[in-house]
Parts: sequence; structure tokens; C-alpha cells
Amino acid sequence: MTSATHRSAERIGSTELGPRPLPPLAEPRAGRQPETVDTVLDNGLRVIAARHGAVPMVELRLRIPFAGEDPGHPARAEVLAETLLTGTRRRDRVRMDTDLAAVGGTLQATVDPERLSITGDALADGMETLLDVLTDALTEASYPEHEVSGERDRLVERITVARSQPRTIAREELQHHRYGDHPFAREVPQATDVAEVTAEQVRQLHREAVLPRGSTLVLVGDIDPEQTVRTVRRMTSEWHSAEAARELPALPEVKGGDVRLVHREGAVQSQLRFSAQAVPRTDERYPALQIANLVFGGYFSSRLVENIREDKGYTYGAHSNFEFTPGNGTVLVDADTASEVTAAALLEIRYELGRFALVPPSVAEVESARQYAIGGLLTSTSSQSGLASTLMNVAALGLGQDWLSEHPERLRAVTREQVVEAARWYVPTAFTGVVVGDAEQLGEQLRGLGGVRLP
Repeated sequence: MTSATHRSAERIGSTELGPRPLPPLAEPRAGRQPETVDTVLDNGLRVIAARHGAVPMVELRLRIPFAGEDPGHPARAEVLAETLLTGTRRRDRVRMDTDLAAVGGTLQATVDPERLSITGDALADGMETLLDVLTDALTEASYPEHEVSGERDRLVERITVARSQPRTIAREELQHHRYGDHPFAREVPQATDVAEVTAEQVRQLHREAVLPRGSTLVLVGDIDPEQTVRTVRRMTSEWHSAEAARELPALPEVKGGDVRLVHREGAVQSQLRFSAQAVPRTDERYPALQIANLVFGGYFSSRLVENIREDKGYTYGAHSNFEFTPGNGTVLVDADTASEVTAAALLEIRYELGRFALVPPSVAEVESARQYAIGGLLTSTSSQSGLASTLMNVAALGLGQDWLSEHPERLRAVTREQVVEAARWYVPTAFTGVVVGDAEQLGEQLRGLGGVRLP
């Protein structure tokens, strides 16, 4: 018998002369750029088809701008998304599911204040079936009474539960705090509004809003891009409209100001949500701001995480990220904390915002964030589903594969001085937001901090 001596990680990483030095990070590999066709069809539908032959599958993403000014629009839109794929003149729900299953396919519709999204996938040789089921729903969805009734009732139950969740409450309060009654703030409809939606209202919304002009279809997989575009052109020839799909109205600029305390009786945790104006993804300053955001709170090695998670243990997770809409960008900072440390966490977040503007990122911080940003982009586009989703995200902003391909070089070209300049976007006075928690526990502590409007 032989025995092996166990060596701990500490021993492996050490020598007689001290800690074993880590080798330097290698330069990230350049990603392979997929063969891509990006065109607009006669019906106004933008089609992006990209060859990514890792596996014999195809990923589908469809984005239809779906904004609405009517206060009842969110409820009708939710019911439409739930019932779009429940039947057409040619297929009932079972037939739609059966046809998709025969090619290993799926389709799912979701909606938010900005867009109606349909995602799907199938075996590559089943792409025409996937597209046939999709276009059948887009042009001939029938919204059977019994399907609308059943899905509407289930949706009412889900929304009732969702609206009781702290994260949903915090998001809704932040949206109204930033944008008032702008349609972008109406993310989750009232259950009572959903309960009143009829099948005919859904059919009418479909006729008025499920339109190709201004919409975008992305297909990524083991496909021939040129042939795929020809197939889409043929199969969507009956989907046409003179009017364009409804884009979200321009958002007002987010102004810095007091944080608002939102009372949630009996809450043992608080949700802290803050926001400030940023720049669109198309802005030449965005690459530097992207790196700056990572240093501040955009990944696990950030200053904010180091402070309120690793050092003080106030939260399991603190995050800083961007939210983009066409022509606009904002930064969001969030954390969830126990009630007894909410005021302390708010103080530390303000401190880190101020420190970030006054004590700029070091060379090491900038380089670490740069490598993470480049590697994250390459990783996110390495799979078919990741590339499809990323292409759709940038397509919604008027960009395409060329922008994705060139972005690593933009990140490499960013100087520390540009990141230092970008860090000035994070001054505490640029931010506003909400704290959702029990005002009976939090009121006195937050009043002492100042800059908080109490209920």
C-alpha cells in the first residue's frame, strides 16, 4: 500500500522564499467573427442571420417594439403574450406544440413596456418548421376564448404573487420615482386590470401592434445566412403593415436628488435601489464608462462588493449595471440588506460613490476590469444562444455584428485617464432612488443620515 501526503492550497501556493507568484494573465484570444447577413426586408422587418455551427441547432429571437400610452395597455399586452401561441386558423395549441416538438423546437413569448419578445430554438434542419409556426402565429393567431380565459386567470394569480414580492415592489417604486407615469414605468399590470381583458381586446391589440415594420428577427446557428434570409423573406411575405411597430417614447433624464423611503410594513429586509443618468451604448464615452462601472460595482472584485459584502457583510450581493433603451442609458445600483443595517449600508454606498469620484481607479483596477469586460463579451457570444441574445440586445439600439466585433478593440484603447473622467459620473449628487422597508424601524436612522424623504 502507498500513502499520499495531502497538500493544502496554502502549501501549494507557497515556497520556502514566500508565496508563489501568480503568472500574468494572457492576452484574451480574438473571437471568431461569424458570417453574418444583416438586412431589412420589404415589409420593414430587419433580419440578422449568423452562422455559428458549434451544434446543429438554430436560435431565434424576435423583437417587436410594443409600447403603449393607454393605461390598460400593459394588461392587454400581458394576456397577448401568454396566448399568442395557443392557436391559429391552421393549428390549435396541441398542433403547434406537436409541430415544434417534431423538430426539437420551442417558442415562448414575453412582454415588457418596451417590446414583445419571442424566443425559440430548433434543430437546424427544422428551421423552416420553426419559422412556419412563428409566422402562423404572427399572421393568424386566433386567441380562442377558452385559451384567453384560462391563461388570463392563471396570469392574475401570478401577478398577484409577483406584486407582493419585495423586488417587484422596489423596481416599480424606482421606476415611478425616476419616470413618473411614463409608459416605461408600467412593468407589472394590476391584477384587476388583467382580469377584465377580453379575447376581442387581445385580437384588436394584435392587429394594431404585432407589426413587422421596425421589428427585428435574429437567427443564429448551423445555417447558411444568405439562404436563411431568403427563407425568411418567403415565409414572412404575408406579414406586412404600412405602419411601424410602436417604439417607447423618449425617456426624461434622470435627475439626482433625495432618496425616498417606501414603507413596507413588517419587512425584515430592505431593498436599496439607486439610479443616475449615463450615456447610450453608442456614445464614444461608453467603453470608458463600462470599465469604470465594473471597478465601482459591476463585478465581484469591485469596490462596492468589497466594502458592503466582503468587509462589512451587509448584503449577499451588491450590483451596479446599465439599463439601455434606444438613445438613452442609465446606471442602476442595488443591494438588499437586513433592516438593522439598512442605514449603515446606505451610508457606505454614498461613501463609495464619493470615493470613486475623488479617489480614481488605479491602473491595476482598470486593467482587471478591462480584461473582465473583454472576456465577458467573448464568453457571452461564444454559444449560439448567447450570440443570438447579444445580437438582439445591440440590434434594439440600432447596432449590429460589426459593433460587437469592434468593441473589444474599443475597450483595449481606453486609457486610465478616460476611466478617471468617467468615474466622475458617479458623484453621489447625480443619484436618486428608493429604499423599500419598514419605516417604523428605518425612519429615525435614515432621518439622521439626511437626503431621505420619509413617508
